[in-house]
Amino acid sequence: MTQVRLQTNQGDIRIELDTEKAPKTCANFIQYVESGHYDKTIFHRVIDNFMIQGGGFMADMMQKATEPPIENEADNGLKNITGSVAMARTMDPHSATAQFFINVADNGFLDHPGQDGWGYCVFGKVVDGMETVNRIKALETGNKAGHADVPVEPVIIDKATVEPVAN
Repeated sequence: MTQVRLQTNQGDIRIELDTEKAPKTCANFIQYVESGHYDKTIFHRVIDNFMIQGGGFMADMMQKATEPPIENEADNGLKNITGSVAMARTMDPHSATAQFFINVADNGFLDHPGQDGWGYCVFGKVVDGMETVNRIKALETGNKAGHADVPVEPVIIDKATVEPVAN
């Protein structure tokens, strides 16, 4: 069992990864964590009653370079329910790279097969820090650098670390 701790300026969030049901997605996420990619990125898209998305932009809204996209593993049976963590992507089902989101509502329409035959791949869940997630989802948002729903005050992931857990 593997967990990742996101230390944000709003508090910590601990995510448990489902490496059995989403092995490629978890390996991809861990690679970004271990490379330091997520350090100093922000939650740049915050929509109460939907999700909070981060992992791709710095506080100045500069997008970070990523590795090539990964295969979509959304057909793994995991659901986009409150507290689950999934990969963000474009219209292309196999376009997920580094950005991820935490569902702050039950978003069944994102589950496989979704509206496009694929859906969005859930690969983990928040096991500690939902109070931090709830604090983030309630923040005031606006438009910044051509993006909507950006928190007025940046929500910064100061550090992301992999923290193996004994079974």
